[in-house]
Amino acid sequence: MISTWRRRIAARRATKKQSLEEEDNGYNMELAIPSHFRCPISLDLMKDPVTLSTGITYDRESIEKWIEGGNVTCPITKRVLRYLEPIPNHAIRKIIQDWCVENRSYGVERIPTPRIPITSHEVLEILSKVEDAVRRNDDESCLGLVSRIKLLAKESDRNKRCLVSNGTGRVLSAAFEALSKRDSINEHVALYEEILSVLTMSLSSSLDEETKANLSTDESLHSIVWFLRFGSLSGQRNAVLALKVILSCNGREMVEDLVKIEGVLDALMKLIKEPICVTTTKASLLAMYYILTSAQLNSDKKAIISRFLELGLVQILLEILVDSERSICEKALGVLDGICSDREGRNKACENVLTVPLLVKKLLRVSDLATDFSVSILWRLGKDDESGEGTVLLEALQVGAFQKLLLLLQVGCNETTKEKVTDLLKILNLHRNSVECVDSLDFKNLKRPF
Repeated sequence: MISTWRRRIAARRATKKQSLEEEDNGYNMELAIPSHFRCPISLDLMKDPVTLSTGITYDRESIEKWIEGGNVTCPITKRVLRYLEPIPNHAIRKIIQDWCVENRSYGVERIPTPRIPITSHEVLEILSKVEDAVRRNDDESCLGLVSRIKLLAKESDRNKRCLVSNGTGRVLSAAFEALSKRDSINEHVALYEEILSVLTMSLSSSLDEETKANLSTDESLHSIVWFLRFGSLSGQRNAVLALKVILSCNGREMVEDLVKIEGVLDALMKLIKEPICVTTTKASLLAMYYILTSAQLNSDKKAIISRFLELGLVQILLEILVDSERSICEKALGVLDGICSDREGRNKACENVLTVPLLVKKLLRVSDLATDFSVSILWRLGKDDESGEGTVLLEALQVGAFQKLLLLLQVGCNETTKEKVTDLLKILNLHRNSVECVDSLDFKNLKRPF
């Protein structure tokens, strides 16, 4: 019986030893990547090999980062490149793919065949055709070309950068302006929408002067506002995104022209009341903020604020502030601060029972920017109430504003906010004996820097 047991143990050990030997012979052995399959920069297996004018092959992602960093030489040979556009090396890519297939038993996955990115020459050729189609009033051809640009931009960030750097914004904004000077928008809505869609995909917060000028003309602004009011959901979204960028780059004159267009304020309010998506809500709030902060402190701004108040903006903003993410909360507070820069706006804000509790709650709870806006609004309301009945000041004391403002001075804030906090504390201190303060739990567990 003992000998039988020993034989079983010996057989198990032999089987285990054989299994370990098989693993060592191949199954778990680390596979060595051939050196000529590796990118000289990243030393990783090349997924999209491209060759420079010097004849050296690199992975596209690595060499494009090198070139975009301002380098005009080959990293290996140090020779100046005759041209910066790398050429796809299909031969080496095919060899790498075959090697991946042969070694799939080692867990190597076949690299997919990459899409060839668009070149500057191809972009300029497409844009030239767009300009020609606009001159010939060939909307059908123009729509096809703009759709192609849109697909190319969606393919990769590299394509998008190439499109932007070669003047796509300038050409499409000029096409949009030219269309706006023609017949009714209803006759070529699809083309308008496609151009707006591409512009919002490629435009950044800063525009070149020509693109800015094209989109800021009276005709272009009327078309954008038309889409804000009557466009499809995607059309409204693209229009407000474009308007946000335009307003961020232009001054008071453009705002004055914009607010004269019928229905623009109403359209922005509709996008806040009936939000399409988070991005649209943020863009609408930013557009409102730029309008309020760019408008001159005269009858124009008073008219804008009066219209927003008629549309119920204060109530909508307070409802947004009750439960919203940080970014939306900051923008809503910025708009409310702009509304409260006028006495009529401050009076309307004071009428709502949510105003003071919400503003105090947002102190030190959302972000530094939200805190700055909350302090500014409370300061504006408090200065008005200083010579009155003191209702706002008493309410602020009751919900713990005094303690929070003291803590804000200790934690630290910018100089402008610090001055307003100091002034507000002086005003509140005059009424401290008139009301019993409620302990605030908002900053109970706040970590102090001292």
